Amino acid sequence: MSEKEAKTLQIGVSRPPLELDDLPTPEEVFKVKKIGTAEIIKVVIGPSLIALGVSIGSGEWLLGPLNVATYGFVGIGWIILVSAVLQTFYNVEIGRFTIATGEVPVVAFGRTPGGFKFWTPWAVFCLYLAFVWGGWVAGAGQALFAIIFGRVNAPAEIATVRFLGIALLCGVFLIVLFGERISRTLEIANAVQVIFLLVSLFIFVLFLVPPDRWVTGFVSLVTPALPPKGSDPTLLGALAGFTATASGLNFFLINYYRDKGYGMGHKVGFIAGMVGGKQEKILAVGKIFPENEKNAALWKRWFRYLTIDQWVVFFGGAILGMMLPSILVGYLATLPGAEKATTANMPVYAAMQLNKLAGPVFFYWALFAGFLILFSTQMVLFEMLVRNFVDAAYGVSERFRSWIHGDPRRFYYPFMIVLGILISILIFQALPTELILISANMSNFGAFFFPFIMMYLNSKLPKPARAPWWSYVVLLLNVLFFGFFFLNFIVKQFTGAPLITF
Repeated sequence: MSEKEAKTLQIGVSRPPLELDDLPTPEEVFKVKKIGTAEIIKVVIGPSLIALGVSIGSGEWLLGPLNVATYGFVGIGWIILVSAVLQTFYNVEIGRFTIATGEVPVVAFGRTPGGFKFWTPWAVFCLYLAFVWGGWVAGAGQALFAIIFGRVNAPAEIATVRFLGIALLCGVFLIVLFGERISRTLEIANAVQVIFLLVSLFIFVLFLVPPDRWVTGFVSLVTPALPPKGSDPTLLGALAGFTATASGLNFFLINYYRDKGYGMGHKVGFIAGMVGGKQEKILAVGKIFPENEKNAALWKRWFRYLTIDQWVVFFGGAILGMMLPSILVGYLATLPGAEKATTANMPVYAAMQLNKLAGPVFFYWALFAGFLILFSTQMVLFEMLVRNFVDAAYGVSERFRSWIHGDPRRFYYPFMIVLGILISILIFQALPTELILISANMSNFGAFFFPFIMMYLNSKLPKPARAPWWSYVVLLLNVLFFGFFFLNFIVKQFTGAPLITF
């Protein structure tokens, strides 16, 4: 074995071998003497808050409540729980590889047979197919219109709503200009918003919804049942896809673990903010740790932080974020004189009904909560689309790295402006919730491919980091569960009738 081979490890195909290097200690990464419970809360937890901000704004505020208002909880709650459990397992398995190597998923996928020339562009294409439609910022514009004018927009005023959405996209651009790391800016913004939203929803439900409705909602989570009779496959597929985050496409959020500095991410680098950040070199190829007792012990610590971040913060927050608005809207929809929940009024439905039930204070409170939910989602998704494109190009193209002189910000911000213009055009093509229904179902499409890629990649890791056998079973369940909902949706679109009618 040559000296070069002894210092590297080849994982998969197509991509260069990974340099062998020791894992950093968490104390070194987070610049603390010792990590206890307080430090975990203050400095370790973070990427899941960004994911949770997306989660609450997609399935939780719109699609879960719309399904519950239409069909009730029986059968719907079970889909919510199964989807959240499977997605959290999936997130952990994707995070496993990124923490072990420092390579973000869209780049790491290129190590799979088929090579980076196929899998990296395909992964980016799938993300754009699902998330470029801008339904969230259009929904936030709808809530902002109601806040400004004190009423819900008329159908003829939908253009004003969309122009407000365009203004909000400009706001996202300004937010990500600042901070040492863009990921840290998003963490702080989402932490504030998620706490405010969950507290607000808890107050709404606690003071306005009868306790028996709480019980019905939470019991439905653990009551196995088929979807309600006559369920729309588009609504069901969207619910499955956007409970928690985005089923097969959740890999887009794992980039933030690299930027946070988890494991080998600390030695690979991060994208800095334009104002307040200093861009250091980002490695185009990740690193991997050699198998020894020291690294095995450090790996266990890093993986434990990943599981805490995912199962405590992300999973727990996603369940609460889904159930609280679903319980609230499910109750409001049953009140005498309540309007029917539809794709047209869903972004402001809770505020409309709370205005009738509890007066203008709750009307504006709910509008502001809805605005924050949808805006925070679009903020992350907008940045994520830019980030994954830049990360992919930087990781696989030496010519791209040379063109931007090793500083991804040279492309990141101009590309964000171009993408913002594209999204501004797309939001004029359909109603906000209709756009989100498209996104949610297309996220299930990714479940046909990417869980299999993670099975392959994780099997190539050093022994301390390899997944146990049952993780492969759970990844296969992701394929079957979300794949079914996508097939049921897509067959309905092309034939007019789903594969299975409930």
